[in-house]
Amino acid sequence: MQDGSRAPLTEDATEKIVAWLERELGGRVVSIARQPRWRPVWFADVERGGETLALCVRGDRTDMPLVFPLEHEMVLQRTMHEHGIPTPKVYGLIESPLAYVMDRVGGRNDFAESTDAERRAAVDEYLQILARLHALPIEPFVRAGVMRAPSPEESGLLGIRQYERLFRSVKRTPNPFIEFSLAWLKRNPPRSQGRESAIVWDSGQFHTEKGRILAVLDVEIGHIGDPMMDLAAWRQRDTIIGYGDFKQLYARYETLSGKPVDVDALMRHHFAFTLTNELAFSAALRHPAPDSDLMTNMQWCYETNLFATEALAEIHQLDLPTIELPSPRESRGRVAIEHLVHKLRALPVDDEYVRYQLRTMFRMARHVARADEIGDALSQADLDDLHALLGRRPASWLEGEAELERFVLADAKEGRHDEALVPLFHKRHLRAHALLGPAGSAMTRHAEIQTFRG
Repeated sequence: MQDGSRAPLTEDATEKIVAWLERELGGRVVSIARQPRWRPVWFADVERGGETLALCVRGDRTDMPLVFPLEHEMVLQRTMHEHGIPTPKVYGLIESPLAYVMDRVGGRNDFAESTDAERRAAVDEYLQILARLHALPIEPFVRAGVMRAPSPEESGLLGIRQYERLFRSVKRTPNPFIEFSLAWLKRNPPRSQGRESAIVWDSGQFHTEKGRILAVLDVEIGHIGDPMMDLAAWRQRDTIIGYGDFKQLYARYETLSGKPVDVDALMRHHFAFTLTNELAFSAALRHPAPDSDLMTNMQWCYETNLFATEALAEIHQLDLPTIELPSPRESRGRVAIEHLVHKLRALPVDDEYVRYQLRTMFRMARHVARADEIGDALSQADLDDLHALLGRRPASWLEGEAELERFVLADAKEGRHDEALVPLFHKRHLRAHALLGPAGSAMTRHAEIQTFRG
């Protein structure tokens, strides 16, 4: 498919999984259900030899190509497990539908039911796990086929290069912010100083129970990289989970690892990681696949794009602007759109997966309603900003995207306009974020991310 998305899953995917489980594990599947979420995942129970195996079948994404192949994720997880890192045991790879099978883990992926003491204990245990992972020899991971940069000095760049490769393979329309950001990173790369270890990168993902970590999960973009990447990326997930003060967490990591935390590298790795959603999903936002959760992808991208301009502002020590939202306009479509929103909210459905799909459509309808109210006015405000920057006013929003990208690419090697472009992009991100839903809704609430300088 030209946009890089996968074909939707066929109806017999579950039957094929059942057949694989019974053939390869020598048991009987007594229950299986697909998880109601954006990525294909099934939970299965298999009776074998008087015991019940609680399993998770983690599928390939259908809305975008994976940054690292699914089998790479499986191999990294298996190698971590073999070397004492608490990841779920891996049973093997299913060829069709592409998925791998692992133990299912209990507990929670947040601290909603934890006391403060339990949260602190779990976070400290996670720091211990990261320190152990980063201290492991990399040779077993290399032998297993885990990806590694050409040299230790480039270990902090492999991941973002993978994302850029994916972005360029599916790019069909202008994306001036990503072109600006990639050029900035090439001029100001994070330096690993030769540090190299197995990393999870999308860090902070684990299940806990009563203050103990049951397993580290979702090593989808892990590889052999700079261990500082794990410490930097963790900050982003903190906005929804809450792990504690990162200055204190970094000090504890230094004690556990016996190695200093490189704050300059952290700041640049943090900025690089904020780009990963837009790099991965930019094409899917313009051409969503049938199984795509468009609104979740939009919320992830628009929120982390704001994190990106905030990160650059901290690096450049810039003050960021705010915006004023226009008053909603009256349109002929308002009555029908509002009625659609109400119907999608109120429709009674028993099936959990269908309820999930309805929730995604409800969010899309609210986004359409907000775009109908203020979308044109915000596009005009974007064009006003471009007029001030370029000295001319593009004829349309899409033409403005193309002209801004040309401007950015012309300055890619020098970065003479960085301090003008960061505030401009920030205002564009604020406007895009405001279109996700009604003012004050959960979709339009921007989280506060911890800064490095306080």
